[in-house]
Amino acid sequence: KYTLQDHLRTHSGEKPFKCETCQKQFARKKTLQDHLRTHSVEKPFNCEACQKQFTQMANLKTHLRIHSGEKPFKCETCEKQFAHKKTLQDHLKTHIGEKPFKCETCQKQFTQMANLKTHLRTHSGEKPFKCETCEKQFALKKTLQDHLKTHSGEKPFKCETCQKQFAQKNTLQDHLR
Repeated sequence: KYTLQDHLRTHSGEKPFKCETCQKQFARKKTLQDHLRTHSVEKPFNCEACQKQFTQMANLKTHLRIHSGEKPFKCETCEKQFAHKKTLQDHLKTHIGEKPFKCETCQKQFTQMANLKTHLRTHSGEKPFKCETCEKQFALKKTLQDHLKTHSGEKPFKCETCQKQFAQKNTLQDHLR
């Protein structure tokens, strides 16, 4: 049930519900409860196209846009389109130069708190994402996901000129240069 108090927290930024596993904070108890599934093996929502599993139905619905190519959110300034509303909202800040999140160590500023938090790992050296196969650790979840393809043999990035396939997008980009 979504209460007035829940709504008011969207304006105040108050996040009184904290995950004891990763310290992430939430404005709503229900959102915390949904989040807790990310730390368990329970992923009841499956993508029929690629078999990827999700802890929440909303995440599956968003994921399906990868397969459909749907980008329903459009920037009125530059016409760029996005699969996610939040990505559009963050993108809009680039047009007005708004960067409200500042690193106290090096003064670099960011449009999103999440980007600041990720950046802070460059100073701390923290690498919270670990490969279970080879124990290598990464600062970014995306980097770990890309790395895992080196173990699985998956090569989803294909050169349209020579048909050679690559495990990582940046390797394909290097090949194209």
